[in-house]
Amino acid sequence: MHTTQPKNELLKILGVGFGVAVTVGGTIGTGILRKPGPIAEQLGDPWLIMGLWLGVSIYALLGTLCVIELGTSIPKAGAWYIYAQRAFGPYIGFVVGINSWLGTCSALGFGVYTMSEYLTLLAPVLTGYEPYVAVVILLLLTALHQIGLSLASDVQNIISLLKGLGLIIFVTVCFVYGQEVSVTEIGEATSRIVTTGSWLAPVIFSLQAIFYTFDGWHTAAYFTEEDRDPTRNLPRSMMGGVLLIILIYLLCNLAILYILPMEVLATSKLAAADAVTLLFGEASGKMVTTFLLISILGIVNAQLLFNPRVLYAMSRDRLFFAAGKRVNKGGTPSFALNITSAVAVALILAGKETSEKLSDIATFFFVLSYVSAFAALLALRQKEPDLPRPWKVPVYPVLPILMLLLSVGFLVGAVAQDLSSSQYALLFLALSYPLYRVVRRLNG
Repeated sequence: MHTTQPKNELLKILGVGFGVAVTVGGTIGTGILRKPGPIAEQLGDPWLIMGLWLGVSIYALLGTLCVIELGTSIPKAGAWYIYAQRAFGPYIGFVVGINSWLGTCSALGFGVYTMSEYLTLLAPVLTGYEPYVAVVILLLLTALHQIGLSLASDVQNIISLLKGLGLIIFVTVCFVYGQEVSVTEIGEATSRIVTTGSWLAPVIFSLQAIFYTFDGWHTAAYFTEEDRDPTRNLPRSMMGGVLLIILIYLLCNLAILYILPMEVLATSKLAAADAVTLLFGEASGKMVTTFLLISILGIVNAQLLFNPRVLYAMSRDRLFFAAGKRVNKGGTPSFALNITSAVAVALILAGKETSEKLSDIATFFFVLSYVSAFAALLALRQKEPDLPRPWKVPVYPVLPILMLLLSVGFLVGAVAQDLSSSQYALLFLALSYPLYRVVRRLNG
């Protein structure tokens, strides 16, 4: 029987399969493909490299346990924004929501720009037009999402499946056909790289890169309002998704370290592609580039799915333009989607240097959102003790306090070591209150 969609309400049509797909697709993208080289350049020690990847893996897993409690207790669109607004009021909610949204807009611009760079490898005639190619890709994807949630979610499911299979094939090929690097070779490269300068700055740099690569482990929480049964489905979606991501990331890093000598890896801008090229020669280049495009497309598609829902939730609470709560017949927050794409386009057109800095800026925004979520979990336990909690975080309050301290510690280190990136977020925080007052006045 056909039912009419209530005006400006999201569609409840999603389930566990989509939750896992959007978590995997919204996390695995440019990071695992581009970051292993710069991390190796900074650290130079395979054990330290794997130790940091394992450490952030544990962080994402424990963070997932915390967010499941929040998502099942407050099954509304918006994730970080919703939790902060509920726990700390409209001003803190506004700051967290805009931070979350801007951070993802930055990552979206970086991802689409990276797609345009790889497209020029397949079609050299496009060289020199990368920003415009990126804009065209983004506009085409925006048009697809305007059709509706059903189509966009189906696309996400397919891309995530292809991406996961591709990375599993990559790992298998590396271990089947690869040659193990000698201990002597690793030792020489390690001594060459590690003994230069302080250890703190390289570790902070590497953690920034790994945090960026892992961001997305919480993606399913954005869609609880559209899930048919979030109490049952969200724990399965988030745990299944994050465990798959951890497995894939650790295996990919092991495969890359198995194939590439450390001194080669330390100079690699695209480690996975270099590993495949080493095994199969330059002829494999187009195959690798095509996979890269599919991989990045998956994360860009996921970002276009969840980021407009932050503005939708803020608009519903009168913390953004009223038009932001418009939902079309296909279940897409149409105005919020257009604003999201427009900001990403502006960041792309700002120039290549700006685009390359976007991922570092986004990392600060992402971890700031994590801080707000862990603090919100603790605050809501005190503020609303009778709130129904179908899922409760284990080892409370030790686990959320630990996650809060780790996240704040990373932010302090990031500001100290990379002020040029963090200053953008700090500047916004300084301007946030007058901006909040303007928005409140515009909304009466």
